[in-house]
Amino acid sequence: MSRPRFWDPHGERFGLPTYPWRMAPDGLLTRRQLRTRGLRPGGQPVAAQILWRSRRSKGVRAAHLYRACLAKPVRPMTEARWTALAAAMRARHTCPLCGRDAGYVLPAHLGTCLPCADGLSAAA
Repeated sequence: MSRPRFWDPHGERFGLPTYPWRMAPDGLLTRRQLRTRGLRPGGQPVAAQILWRSRRSKGVRAAHLYRACLAKPVRPMTEARWTALAAAMRARHTCPLCGRDAGYVLPAHLGTCLPCADGLSAAA
C-alpha cells in the first residue's frame, strides 16, 4: 500500500512537516480554526502545512498550521478600532463621482456606483 502523496511529517521533502487534507495531528490548527476558538497565532512560526490538489485552481493548495498550545487570545476591539473600521467601510461605500453612499461596496472594476457607471458608459 502506498502512502498519501503529501505525507511528510518530518519535513524532508517540503521543508515543513506536511500532511494531506484532513490528516493533520491534533494540536495543529489553521488560522481560521484558531479564530473560531477565539485565538490567534500570536507571532509563532508556522509549525506545519497541509497540501492538497485543487480542481478549482488546477494546482496544489496549501494551508499553514499553528500550534494551539502557543496561540494567544484575540485582541478585543477598542473604540478607536471600531471608528477606523467604520471609516474604511464608509469609504468603500461612497462614490467618488457623486459623493453618495451607495449602500453597497462599490465594484472595484467600475470604481463608481452603478448609476454613475451607467452614465459614463452612456456618455462614451
